[in-house]
Amino acid sequence: MSGSNFVDYVKVFLRSGGGGGGSSHFRHEKFVEFGGPDGGDGGRGGSIILRGNSQYWTLIHLKYQRHLFAGNGEHGHGAKRHGKDGQDVIVQVPLGTVVRDAETGEYIGEVTADGEEFTVLSGGRGGLGNWHFRTATNQAPRYSQPGEEGREGWYVLELKVLADVGLVGFPNAGKSTLLSVVSAAKPKVADYAFTTLEPNLGIVACRDHRSFVMADIPGIIEGAHLGKGIGIRFLRHIERNSILLFMIPADAQDIVAEYNILLRELELYNPELLDKERILAVTKSDMLDAGLMDEMAAGGMPPVPAVFISSVTGFHIEQLKDMLWEALQKS
Repeated sequence: MSGSNFVDYVKVFLRSGGGGGGSSHFRHEKFVEFGGPDGGDGGRGGSIILRGNSQYWTLIHLKYQRHLFAGNGEHGHGAKRHGKDGQDVIVQVPLGTVVRDAETGEYIGEVTADGEEFTVLSGGRGGLGNWHFRTATNQAPRYSQPGEEGREGWYVLELKVLADVGLVGFPNAGKSTLLSVVSAAKPKVADYAFTTLEPNLGIVACRDHRSFVMADIPGIIEGAHLGKGIGIRFLRHIERNSILLFMIPADAQDIVAEYNILLRELELYNPELLDKERILAVTKSDMLDAGLMDEMAAGGMPPVPAVFISSVTGFHIEQLKDMLWEALQKS
């Protein structure tokens, strides 16, 4: 996938700024013989902050900028002057970005809303000046507090696409064609497997000016949870979907068997995916007559709500959108 603008996984080195040291300063003024301590505090170190931006859809801007350093705080000054705080580094990221520790895999946090900010690494605190340490018995302290050191480490930023409905199916099941018909998205459509190499999002308009977001991910093959095919890279994206729309073509040898294979791959990847609402769309149904559809519906379908559709002719497309909208309201 070199050359693709869609990047959903980057490893970056982050370093927050160290705090400035406090000042060990004494007041020096004409006609003031014993001015006393007046050392100011050091400034706070800069932090590394992620900010959600709905205009971003990929992490490509971090692909070639993998070292991000925040500024150090300035040392304190005399006359109780506070040192300048270090410059924060604010990283704009797409909604659905998750942060993990690269070494341990520990979940750190995530950003899911536009304008939401999440501090990955806080800057070090500034040290206190000697003015803070004066006492009745030590009115001229000659020491101050050093600034706190910044923190650093390798972190993984992982994008999980935010969508209401995720399309699940084998390669060439008609997922991209459906998305291109029900939304303004223009995914690549061709008559061969693995046409889709990156997730595509589209806004689907329903009745009464309602809408929802649909995501098309690369096709899944048996063994995807083990890394076979290319679907494993994108299975994480359907973790955020409220509804999973399984898509199996009408000319499949065994619709139930294919559905069970898809379901099994999702379970092996993440068992929690089985808790999501599921709907089945039998695609390419323009090759079936009414009698055959009735026969298949009576005894050859998985135990989930199902609908026969044809993206080419528009057959039952509106019915499918109504089913998805109703399921979203329940979920």
